[in-house]
Amino acid sequence: MKAFTPPRVVGAYNPALRSAHWLMAGLIFIAIPLGVWVGQLPRGDFRSEVLFVHKSFGVTVLAFVILRVVIRLIVGAPAYARPLGRLVHAAAGTGHLALYALMIAMPVSGYLTSVAGGHEVSFFGLFDLPNLVPRNKGLDEAASQAHYVFAWALGVTLVLHLGAVVWHAGVKRDEVLTRMWPRFRPRPVQR
Repeated sequence: MKAFTPPRVVGAYNPALRSAHWLMAGLIFIAIPLGVWVGQLPRGDFRSEVLFVHKSFGVTVLAFVILRVVIRLIVGAPAYARPLGRLVHAAAGTGHLALYALMIAMPVSGYLTSVAGGHEVSFFGLFDLPNLVPRNKGLDEAASQAHYVFAWALGVTLVLHLGAVVWHAGVKRDEVLTRMWPRFRPRPVQR
């Protein structure tokens, strides 16, 4: 009689975390090109309008990353059906930590450069964020430089993140992508 290995269950992230992940991805992939575009526009009303939208998306990303961290602390992460190797696990942890840090640092540095430069930060015109720092040219310039460096770091980290997704889905053919896929419903899979 032939023995069959028991099916393994592919774990998926909580639906709230998956929704927040994909919504944040969309917001980030809108905010970054808007920020690059603003950097190319001449000063004037149109640039101010594009910057207004860029800042609003940045505020939204910051709110969602905070919400996402809280949800993750409450619901946790599913176990892997097949554990990742130590090196892959360490790389994934480092990459995710960098993404979270940059998703916080980008809007915070953007906020600081705005308020230190004497500009309001509005959330889509619904309300203005409080000015927590006084007008300060040195802080404005330092925060602006940090925002620029963080933008490049976020771009590189996102490329590495997407490369890892392709590697897991196309080369390793493991369940890493399906854990975060929006409509994925876990079910037993044969080995």
